[in-house]
Amino acid sequence: VQPVESGGGLVQPGGSLRLSCAASGFTLNDATVGWFRQAPGKEREGVSCISGDGSIYYADSVKGRFAISRDNAKNTVYLQMNSLKPDDTAVYYCARGTAYRGNLYYIWGAEYVYDDWGQGTQVTVSS
Repeated sequence: VQPVESGGGLVQPGGSLRLSCAASGFTLNDATVGWFRQAPGKEREGVSCISGDGSIYYADSVKGRFAISRDNAKNTVYLQMNSLKPDDTAVYYCARGTAYRGNLYYIWGAEYVYDDWGQGTQVTVSS
């Protein structure tokens, strides 16, 4: 059981990318799905999350630039990334969690919330 990320790549500062998190054989539709990233030499950090009830959370560093969404028909969660900066360069991971429900405001960025992790997709923002 492993989500699969796609959509990473090289983009210039100010550009956009849309990452996809897809699942086969299991559902993302009523799960908590989070996007994390890890830059070289840094710890992995939460970027955004959409809970099973549709609540959405963002890290302060991406608010107003990134948007998370879910397409139930395609069993896919997206991360639209706009106004990209060099500091956004990282490997981006998608993760699924099913154990935690309700208000995730204080815990959505904690890795223990998630059970299944993808292998990541590289995003590089550079001119």
